[in-house]
Amino acid sequence: MIKSLAFAAALTALLSGSALAHDAPGGGEGAKVTLVYDHKLPNVPGKSMKGVLVEYAPGGFSEGHTHPASAFIYATVLEGAIRSQVNDGPVTVYSAGESFSEFPGDRHGVSENASKTKPAKLLAVFVVDTAERELTFPIKK
Repeated sequence: MIKSLAFAAALTALLSGSALAHDAPGGGEGAKVTLVYDHKLPNVPGKSMKGVLVEYAPGGFSEGHTHPASAFIYATVLEGAIRSQVNDGPVTVYSAGESFSEFPGDRHGVSENASKTKPAKLLAVFVVDTAERELTFPIKK
């Protein structure tokens, strides 16, 4: 738990001063998705680390989606609470300081603000093939 909080604090500090921020695709109603970090991993050729800040307005959500087949994702809630479902697992509510992972090929069916009255923020850190430009793909119905 302390490691997760320390990691979240360090990434929050990184986000507050980022000059790389720009909007990225992948939002839904009441969701703002911003690429805040993009850096090649010097000791893992062909891989990069990309940080994505997801900001949900009260009641906001992202459409069901997947990520690139190469993507491993560590997500931590920075503010508020996020309701999430990965694959056919249970719908789980994660509060500020809590985290979860997504593995290559996972489907993210539910990703939304658990509150109808307060905003929420989530930081998703991707380890992904450097050539990947799109990080989110809608689930085809």
